[in-house]
Amino acid sequence: MLRYAAPLQKLIGELERLPGIGPKTAQRLAFFLLDSADEQVEQLGEAVLNLKAQITRCRQCHNYAEAELCPICEDPGRVQTAICVVERASDLMALERSGEYRGLYHVLGGALSPVADVTPSDLFISHLIERIGQLQPEEVIIATSPTVEGDATGEYIRDLISRLDNPPQVTRIALGLPVGGDLDYADQVTVARALRGRATMEG
Repeated sequence: MLRYAAPLQKLIGELERLPGIGPKTAQRLAFFLLDSADEQVEQLGEAVLNLKAQITRCRQCHNYAEAELCPICEDPGRVQTAICVVERASDLMALERSGEYRGLYHVLGGALSPVADVTPSDLFISHLIERIGQLQPEEVIIATSPTVEGDATGEYIRDLISRLDNPPQVTRIALGLPVGGDLDYADQVTVARALRGRATMEG
């Protein structure tokens, strides 16, 4: 069976491992890079290498950052009375694009999933509880995606918060977000409505 030259085949294989990239798209991207100017390919390679070398986790909210703190945690103008809990940094950016929220964030690093063997110890949940104890916010907004895993994660966190002394109000964004959808793919208007329509999570 005829195969591409080894370096090209390897690149196609690596591209196929990316989310949302199938065999045909991987081939198109590989041939695009092969036909591109050396400088353009080098810039792409440098950007990929720098991504891992220069990006770290914010020590407070676990958002991706270039320094010890991300720009949001460094911003003195952010409202300190609310913490919005999201699964991923991309979800944080979706909420920021809505322009509806000016409080703090906490990135969990994923969602609980027995199938994928993701347990509370794999996420930044314990650190969230510590932050709540330190900051004493008035509200914790659960903004996990409206999936089975996202809902289970939200309920788990709500239960932990309810056991705290003087627990804050726990709300859940809901309005406008489809069940089973990912927050990262929602448009700005939908996310803004979801934030405005958040409801208290009852035990």
